[in-house]
Amino acid sequence: MSQGRMMIVEDDTDISNMLRIYFQSQSYDVAVAQRGEDALEMCRQQLPHIIVLDIMLPDMDGYDVCRSLRGSLRTSHIPIIFLTQKDERSDKIHGLGLGADDYITKPFDLEELKLRVKNAMARAQYESLTNPTTGLPSGRLIEDQLRQLMRRDDWGIIYVGVRGFSAFNEVYGFVAGEEVLRFAAMVLGKTVDSVGTPNDFIGHIGGDDFIVIVDKGLVTPIVEDVCRRFNAEVGTHYDWQVRQQGYMTVHDDMGNEKKVELMSLSIGVVTVDEGPFYDIREITEAAASARRVGRAV
Repeated sequence: MSQGRMMIVEDDTDISNMLRIYFQSQSYDVAVAQRGEDALEMCRQQLPHIIVLDIMLPDMDGYDVCRSLRGSLRTSHIPIIFLTQKDERSDKIHGLGLGADDYITKPFDLEELKLRVKNAMARAQYESLTNPTTGLPSGRLIEDQLRQLMRRDDWGIIYVGVRGFSAFNEVYGFVAGEEVLRFAAMVLGKTVDSVGTPNDFIGHIGGDDFIVIVDKGLVTPIVEDVCRRFNAEVGTHYDWQVRQQGYMTVHDDMGNEKKVELMSLSIGVVTVDEGPFYDIREITEAAASARRVGRAV
């Protein structure tokens, strides 16, 4: 089982290859970027669970990469460990001041780095900062975003569920189900990158439930785009026969066969216009209700 997705941002190929091989042997899914801009773009494509970030990069320094990640709602929660030649106290304070989670200097001990990576990821999950499957913000980070809505007058919430996910999990198993959740998170990310703004927020509430917080004027185009992308690609998670016939055959508790259509999205929408809302509980209850009666699209 994967320990999580790691991104290594390091322009020294000897070091990056060593780290990639080592952490892959420890069951991490490892992506490598040699430039800061490449790292930021890769984060937009798929969120890592942790980033090991060199400070000295050819296009921008690691401090700027960290600053950019911390300045975006999409990536502000990702644990970052600085990896650098610098060992001056001022450099360390600078990095930690930007929001880095830890700091290790070259030359380093691989076992020590592994423990620092493990601890940083554990802290993020313990504090309910990220969902372990998708890497998206969850728990307290979602609550923080909802509290901020109380000071805004232009928000919209899109509550997204995957209809048919439980039946898919039953037939294809837990591992395949996790791939579907990661796929749904990726689709939401691509949609927000294409149609939304850098200030839009995507969270994973739990199970197959996701939340997107946007300006209310963007709700309709985002709903349309995410459904188009999901429907176009969801078939790749099924075997050829199911894709051809357009449904799965499952058995109910009585042993009777029934047909279950391919997964689709169930969307619920709540905007500020449906208020006033006086606390985040009212907002979450309205969003959950909208999800329950949301249309399959």
